[in-house]
Amino acid sequence: MKKQYQRLSAALLAAISLTAPTGAASAESALHPTLDTLFEPLLADPMEPRIAVMPMLGEKQLQLDIGTSADLYQNDSKSFAVGIDFATWSLLNRTDNFKFPVDCIDYLFGVNATFRQQLKDSSVPFDEAAVRVRWSHISAHFEDGHTDDNGDWLNPDESPFGIPFTYSREFINVTAALSSPGRRVYLGYQYLYHTIPDEISASSFQAGAEIGLPYNAYLAADFKLLPIWKWSEGKTEGYRGTWNLQAGMRLSSLGLDNVRVAANYFSGMSRHGMYFYKPESYTTLGMIVDL
Repeated sequence: MKKQYQRLSAALLAAISLTAPTGAASAESALHPTLDTLFEPLLADPMEPRIAVMPMLGEKQLQLDIGTSADLYQNDSKSFAVGIDFATWSLLNRTDNFKFPVDCIDYLFGVNATFRQQLKDSSVPFDEAAVRVRWSHISAHFEDGHTDDNGDWLNPDESPFGIPFTYSREFINVTAALSSPGRRVYLGYQYLYHTIPDEISASSFQAGAEIGLPYNAYLAADFKLLPIWKWSEGKTEGYRGTWNLQAGMRLSSLGLDNVRVAANYFSGMSRHGMYFYKPESYTTLGMIVDL
């Protein structure tokens, strides 16, 4: 694990150094960090770095996400950028007296590169093509409510590997998008080149679409093919479709262009590493902030 962190830290430093000025006499750095990334965050992807509070309807749970992506460097033509990603995705339980014990939490950090090209005289009904490549590390952990008063872990048989177990992965993610004002479609592929547990399939697939509506409203859909855990085989085998459908509205009328009120319907394999084997279905309603 320590070696993986060292490699990703070295990659982050290398990305920064590549964009730094080479002349000793240069008085201004080539780095100009900005949250206005060349690749716009995917609206309905629940694994996108973001700030969000999304209570589950009919359940005493809520999702709390804290994270963002930032471009450290963009070239003058805005066709290439190098950036960083940081994110946490938490599952909280809602209890009395306004308390929210954390059931589990996932951590992500990594680097990314974006390539963008304007489409002129194209036969497709889009004005722009973009590709984002991410190199990331993610780990997942149980937190509150999983031990008894003596500190012993509860319900270890519910997990394929007992409780607790180590969940860690390093991966390359590639997302290609076509967009025009008010609409976007995208395809993605993710490859795990290192994973603990190693019985998890290396590949997953993604597709999605976003459509703008009047009054700053929008509809978005994110679809993934994620590995299914086969209890009888002791490994993942085959894939299951995982949907996140989102209807939302930006609060532009209040001067809050980066704030969305959104409703989601999720159905498929859990986004949390501690529950990677578990199919889920729920509806959330809350607020998302795209920094």
